Amino acid sequence: MKIIREVEEASIKRSVDSGTEEQRKAVQEIIATVRERGNAALTMYTEKFDGVLIDELKVTEEEIAEAFEVLDTEMINIIAEAADNIRTFHEKQKQSSWFTTQPDGTMLGQKLTPLDSVGVYVPGGTAAYPSSVLMNVMPAKVAGVGRITMVSPPGKDGKLSAGVLVAAKIAGVEEIYKVGGAQAVAALAYGTETIAPVDKITGPGNIYVALAKREVFGDVDIDMIAGPSEIVVLADGEQHADEIAADLLSQAEHDARASAVLVTTCEVLAGNVAEEVERQLSTLPRESIARESINEYGAIYVVEDLDKGVELVNSLAPEHLEILTANPFETMAGIRHAGAIFLGRYSSEPVGDYFAGPNHVLPTNGTARFSSPLNVDEFMKKSSIISYSEKALKENGDKIAAFARLEGLEAHARAVEIRLNKKG
Repeated sequence: MKIIREVEEASIKRSVDSGTEEQRKAVQEIIATVRERGNAALTMYTEKFDGVLIDELKVTEEEIAEAFEVLDTEMINIIAEAADNIRTFHEKQKQSSWFTTQPDGTMLGQKLTPLDSVGVYVPGGTAAYPSSVLMNVMPAKVAGVGRITMVSPPGKDGKLSAGVLVAAKIAGVEEIYKVGGAQAVAALAYGTETIAPVDKITGPGNIYVALAKREVFGDVDIDMIAGPSEIVVLADGEQHADEIAADLLSQAEHDARASAVLVTTCEVLAGNVAEEVERQLSTLPRESIARESINEYGAIYVVEDLDKGVELVNSLAPEHLEILTANPFETMAGIRHAGAIFLGRYSSEPVGDYFAGPNHVLPTNGTARFSSPLNVDEFMKKSSIISYSEKALKENGDKIAAFARLEGLEAHARAVEIRLNKKG
């Protein structure tokens, strides 16, 4: 792992994978075909891309019951406890509608309304993630979304992962369909004979899923186009090299383009972590992926003091930030840009991925400068409320009409004045 001692500029941004022209055209064709042929297109593409012929798109109650029989009881309980933690955290985010009145009788306010429907995409096959189910569904449930539809590509046996089905049931999903890829995104956006269209689509996927989400955005809302995972650890010299190395590799194993970075004030720790990373890499089942990530996008930055370290972290704006210092809460005060912040040696990044409660759907590639984790607000919409009294209009009508004429909008001005000029 390369050690950089003179830090002039640092970045964990990687070029966004916007797909090839061939991939974009393929996605556009898939979307058009689903819009035209509906369920028949979903069946055709599932056989073509997933290698399985599906008779029934919708997951049955029998399949869900089988998943609970297959999955270990202890694991079911862990998923249920994680769901409770995630629900509890997101309940604290929920806002209420509000109204305020003025002495002239004006009432202003904001009305919050949950989205009618949301579609959740969950990767399938060899990359089945029950945690993605919980992180996408629970905030939508807390928001009060009326209908949550989940899609996920089936395995070669024509079934979804037992863990995914159990998580979906625990989270309260009532519609689950065995379909993935761009065709699933198209079905969620535009509907088929079986799948009703939704208002927003969330959840991660491969490049075809990401391109499909981009294509349908505007007809429906989406959460984000997530990039490869990233972690930055900010540490002073009194930390454990083996623990830091393990945390860096926890993200490096995700993707060959993932980024794992240590920022430290200690030269000795930097060397020890580099050695530990190499030692631990050799025992990882996903060694080849993690090694490419570390070699291409990993780095250790040695800075002169913590202030410089904080400055560097803010310029990186990482998805995940671990603060391992003598007083992590004090250090955190200077952090402006990070998706999720983990404080202290017992707050390893996977704690947040699976169990603690905060959402693990986070801004990547430096977008933490202006973006937030997936949250309850993502599943709510706000309506402004305006109730003007006669007194208020008489006091302000001339000003409003004047403003309208400044912009050359005579009808706007007249719409106010027609009321001002009436008696009674």
